Amino acid sequence: MEYPHPYAPADLHLPGFVPLHLTQGEILVLYLGTSLFIVFTVWFISGRCGGRLSKTDCLLMCWWAFTGLTHIIIEGTFVFAPKFFSNQNPSFFDEVWKEYSKGDSRYVARDTATVTVEGITAVLEGPASLLAVYAIASQKSYSHILQFTVCLGQLYGCLVYFVTAYLDGFNFWASPFYFWAYFIGANSSWVVIPTLIAIRSWKKICAAFQVEKVKTKHA
Repeated sequence: MEYPHPYAPADLHLPGFVPLHLTQGEILVLYLGTSLFIVFTVWFISGRCGGRLSKTDCLLMCWWAFTGLTHIIIEGTFVFAPKFFSNQNPSFFDEVWKEYSKGDSRYVARDTATVTVEGITAVLEGPASLLAVYAIASQKSYSHILQFTVCLGQLYGCLVYFVTAYLDGFNFWASPFYFWAYFIGANSSWVVIPTLIAIRSWKKICAAFQVEKVKTKHA
């Protein structure tokens, strides 16, 4: 049986499409609840580091843990499950992407550029984000260089994501609600937060080089 889909454009062909089994509320509650659990767990653990870490570092550990697991688990399942929209017994992650595709149908349509960006994000930026958690907790010398690099990768991915949507016609959402809630809202964190972290890490790196320069001058 061929089910009608809720995506734009209306003539998008999705053979074997299976409608959502979960409601939007059920999906969001489980996703947001799990995300908050991860953030609070990392915050609690980071606070047990003997006072070595500032509150900013603890918050950064929460962010990198959240974004790393999101890249690997959520985005990774999209990349490696091309038939998520037609699974007869869909997993929670299949449901997440069917719901999110209401804000950007390039996901359910398996747009090449989108799959490529998400693949790079899941395979490279996800593990690097988790490495950043360790680097901050251990106060590694490469912490800020790593954070700066991952932030640039995230910002580049967002740039490609938005620009390709514009060049391809900017008509991938089912309604203005999904445009603002999913296409803009769900992605804005990966623009604003990486920008702020990149600026902070850049300043830290420059300050470290300045100190080294002074030491060398007086050696």
